[in-house]
Amino acid sequence: MSQKKIRIIGWIISVVLGLLFAFSAFMKLSPDEAALAQAALVGFDEGTYRLIGVIELLSLILFLIPRTGLLGALLLIAYLGGAIATHLQHQDPATMAVAAQVLLWIAMALRYPVLLHQLFPATQRLIKHD
Repeated sequence: MSQKKIRIIGWIISVVLGLLFAFSAFMKLSPDEAALAQAALVGFDEGTYRLIGVIELLSLILFLIPRTGLLGALLLIAYLGGAIATHLQHQDPATMAVAAQVLLWIAMALRYPVLLHQLFPATQRLIKHD
């Protein structure tokens, strides 16, 4: 598969993740009583919940800008680690957070081939260079 096709697939995954994270962040930033009640069940007050939404939104913006995408991805990975830990601590299913984490790592590997080659050197011979 050509490098161009690989990057396009990486950007498609990034856009899907962007929509998911944007929805999640805006739910945290909106005055939705159901979302605030859900946050209270896991121990977050309204201010903390909104701060988490701001952090999520800023990380997403960094992720979607090509120049800062790697930094944004690392911040989102850390964010999702916290989300997974929170779900597990409260015996809630963490499936969605784990799936987002996996997709985020795939998007990073496809958008930043150098990272993929650093982690898995054998992949260099699998990718045709344009």
